[in-house]
Amino acid sequence: MILVGNQRGGASNLAHHLMKDENERVQVHQIRGFASDDLHSAFRESFAMSRATKCKQHLFSLSMNPPQGADLSAEDFEQTADRAEENLSLIGQPRAIVLHTKNGRTHAHAVWSRINTEEMRAVQMSFSKRKMQDLSRELYREHGWQMPRGFMRHAERDPRNFTLAEWQQCKRAKRDPKQMKEVFQDAWAISDNRATFANALKANGLILAKGDRRGHIAVDHNGEAYAVSRYAGIKAKQVRDRLGKPGDLPSKGDAHRIAAERVTARLAELKAEQERIAQEKLRKLEVHRERQAQEQALKAGQLRQQQLERHSQMQKEHQARLRTGLRGLLDRLTGRRKKTEMQNEIESQSARDAALAERQEMAARQVQANQEVQRRAREAQARKAYVQQELLKDIQSLRPGLERKAESRRDAFKQERRTTKKRSTRRDHNRDGPSFDP
Repeated sequence: MILVGNQRGGASNLAHHLMKDENERVQVHQIRGFASDDLHSAFRESFAMSRATKCKQHLFSLSMNPPQGADLSAEDFEQTADRAEENLSLIGQPRAIVLHTKNGRTHAHAVWSRINTEEMRAVQMSFSKRKMQDLSRELYREHGWQMPRGFMRHAERDPRNFTLAEWQQCKRAKRDPKQMKEVFQDAWAISDNRATFANALKANGLILAKGDRRGHIAVDHNGEAYAVSRYAGIKAKQVRDRLGKPGDLPSKGDAHRIAAERVTARLAELKAEQERIAQEKLRKLEVHRERQAQEQALKAGQLRQQQLERHSQMQKEHQARLRTGLRGLLDRLTGRRKKTEMQNEIESQSARDAALAERQEMAARQVQANQEVQRRAREAQARKAYVQQELLKDIQSLRPGLERKAESRRDAFKQERRTTKKRSTRRDHNRDGPSFDP
């Protein structure tokens, strides 16, 4: 059953829409929790209560559309509304249910008032779309309806599409049995034959195969086998009726090899991709380092030029303080010139110290900036090496299994040849008969 819900205002327009006579039959199945007993008055009542709050979308409307051919009673729709109410945290809120019949097909609308009259605030409607989709999936599985493909939840991503972050997260987290069952149940619900079921499993990183006991199984890249009947929650006969005999399916070992090869190929792609990303990052850091060096040289030159200009200006000021001529002679005799020269020397030394400190401060900032670039380059190199080593280790961890499978197949082939040869020798011996000496 497809459930579509949304918050809305427009109480009068919604009531008019639900009651208009374009349908063959319109039935108000339930009005609960409102003081009024008709739809228009009930929704206006919700609007009046919302005026005491800041809530503008004071109603939550949910349409319930069963699949074509499904025959549901009013009680079935009411039970669905009860479950939706629980998932949406709307338990006890005023509610109305309206049934529509058009072209012989019945669907329903449930509308709740979001205003909690005890607390005078609106009920928070977080993740309502996801919650209703989860409930829809449950209803499809419970009733045995064929589920639309868009409703399938991909708990396990296709190994050909996962990113590095998803692969690392998948490695850290163990498989959740509940999620695995949902994968099988969803794949079963959206499929009607072996091909669609196998493709649905393949999209989740699983390969449909035949088990050792002639049953249907699914195998992941780790070689873990999952019985289709048990994980899909259906009887083995139903599996055989839909999927046929498993004789032409790959064996568990072959399915493991296929799944592992797909993952190995993707890991190799990720390894090359990470190499490219790391090289690009290092190239950008090198470009940044060169640009930074040019900027640092330019700023150092500008600082030297500024200091030379300030020094030249100070020299002029100091020279201007030393009087010449008769006044200068008088300054020498009185000792004033000596004091002026000492003052000039003190100011010059102070200026030299300030200039040195300024150059040292700039040098320290440049060294720190250079060290930061070097640190980022080392981190990029270390990150590249770690990721490459991790991916290589993962690839190598999958290869032994594949090699063991290939070796096992070779051994089985050799054993079969030896057995065939022995049987052939025994047949020749029996055909010739026993030999007797005269």
